Amino acid sequence: MLYGIAAASAALLLTAVLAALLRLPALRAGVVDRRRSRPLPLLGGLAVVTVTSLVAWTGEWTRVAPLGDGVGGLLLAAVAVGLLGLVADVWRLRGRVIAAGTAVAAACVVPYDETGVAGGALAVAGIVLVTLVFRGLDHADGLAGTVGVVTAFGAGVCAAIEVMDGLAVLLSVFAAALTGFLMHNWHPARVGLGACGSLFTGFLLSSGVVFTRAGYAIGPSAAVLFCLGAVALADAALVVLVRLLGRRPLLRRGPDHLVHRLRRFGLTQPGAVVVLGVCAFAAVFAGVLVHAGWAGEEPVLWVAGGVAVLVLVLLRAPVRIPVQRPRRMASTQVSERLRVRNG
Repeated sequence: MLYGIAAASAALLLTAVLAALLRLPALRAGVVDRRRSRPLPLLGGLAVVTVTSLVAWTGEWTRVAPLGDGVGGLLLAAVAVGLLGLVADVWRLRGRVIAAGTAVAAACVVPYDETGVAGGALAVAGIVLVTLVFRGLDHADGLAGTVGVVTAFGAGVCAAIEVMDGLAVLLSVFAAALTGFLMHNWHPARVGLGACGSLFTGFLLSSGVVFTRAGYAIGPSAAVLFCLGAVALADAALVVLVRLLGRRPLLRRGPDHLVHRLRRFGLTQPGAVVVLGVCAFAAVFAGVLVHAGWAGEEPVLWVAGGVAVLVLVLLRAPVRIPVQRPRRMASTQVSERLRVRNG
């Protein structure tokens, strides 16, 4: 208990300091998000990954808080996914490469002896899905970090119920590291999470839930995973529906996520993040109740209904989609006009 408190405190402070120190190198190296009015450094996720790994492995090496069977490999796989995200932040990898790398990492950590082959394949698919949709939450200041902290605490409680002390400590350390990062990421953000941090967050949380649910029935396990990733899944569902109905490319970035549409109802950006954080807490609480066996299927149905209502209501919120003309087409039109003008 005392080590857990000390480790979480150290993770919070170290991440806050390291994220601040990495801000200037990120700006100088050009590792920034240029979608905003000003470039946002994206090495905050690297700070979260580094500190979480450092503190967790310190407990393992000193044997004060051993990670336990399989948890060390889970952390290594999560770090690998985070490094893949770092490469994406620097060189802009294609989505299919990120998905394939995440699937390989997930296949290496699923406990097949407890899940079986079919259950293991479903677990890999669930980990990949939650990891990718968590990346989509990094569209607004503080959102991915807030939802990640809430979900990490819920997953940590599930691990503690299963007496997986090493995994519970790891998730508490991770939650503290994300909290330290949020000191710089709350609106207006000075440091961003980037693909490195968001992929690491989604992978660590989803694979942690898979570990705690190993040996249980597939249906209830999927329900728990759904509850813990409800906000991220709602955001992905909203974006997919909006872009399909608008006949726009699914992978093109645009202001059609949860926060963007909530702001059309008069909320400020921090206010929208708080609302979604409360929604995440309610969904995670329901997932913990189901995992502990303190409730049946009713909480899951309430969460599913809430996600459906949220998506349908926000579909009616109009957003201004910027029209982007391809550069190649624009240059072709200019050349054609010059040719006509010159006769």
